Amino acid sequence: MTKREVFRGRKGAAKSKDIPAEVLIELNNGTIESVNLTEWLAVDHMVLLQNVRFDQPVLLQACENQLGKLQEASVRTMIVEISKAVFVGLNEKKAAQLFEYLAHHPSDSVRCWAVYRVGLDNKLSIEEKFKAIYPFAADTHFGVRELAWMAMRETIENHLSESIDILMDWTSSTDENIRRFATEATRPRGVWCKHLIALTAQPEMALGLLEALKADPSPYVQHSVGNWLNDAGKSRPDWLIHVCKSWLTNSSNQHTMKIVKRASRNIPTFDKDLTLEV
Repeated sequence: MTKREVFRGRKGAAKSKDIPAEVLIELNNGTIESVNLTEWLAVDHMVLLQNVRFDQPVLLQACENQLGKLQEASVRTMIVEISKAVFVGLNEKKAAQLFEYLAHHPSDSVRCWAVYRVGLDNKLSIEEKFKAIYPFAADTHFGVRELAWMAMRETIENHLSESIDILMDWTSSTDENIRRFATEATRPRGVWCKHLIALTAQPEMALGLLEALKADPSPYVQHSVGNWLNDAGKSRPDWLIHVCKSWLTNSSNQHTMKIVKRASRNIPTFDKDLTLEV
């Protein structure tokens, strides 16, 4: 077994100070993926940027100069700024080649740079953006998947009805990551992003997405649907209770009951007996 294979089999440290030095070196070299949030947050994107192979030295220097202006930037901010900077001045062909290189890089952090290239590209139509983000929504790495829906958040907000229509097709995917994206990307009060005001006021606009997944067998999807409903219940508890009771009345599916239990956890007046034991 090679050293890199050993790294891939690790569990990951709970605290950044406990990450082995040799693991951090490989993460910053872009040769291995992070295995948990602690490692993902520990990656030094400035160092990683220097270690990723570019055939445009001038571009790399300009990117480093721009990033050097940032002070105490979050990891997400660094990723966004790199996504902006590395494509500046490239013609369409060069930009496409660079995107493909980043999108298929072995480092999850580098693939995240490609994710925001999609989210920030306003030349793409709504359909083109969703088609381009699809592989990242299905990525095997949790960090890439999370950044994928975050990168599309503004697009979804500005084109809510169109986005919901497109995502309806995603709810029938055989890939649980794609199904989960449909609800996670449209959560009314998504984590680490601004709220979708239209859905906090009118969550029924996305009811079709939720109905399609109300009996999903994947816990990954169930948690997302439950959290979506819980978000909606913070401003529309009446609507949340109505949906939950309707689902339980018309479905004895254990998956639905798990979703309802999660969705109603902050509604003290909800009749808990209806959720049964799951």
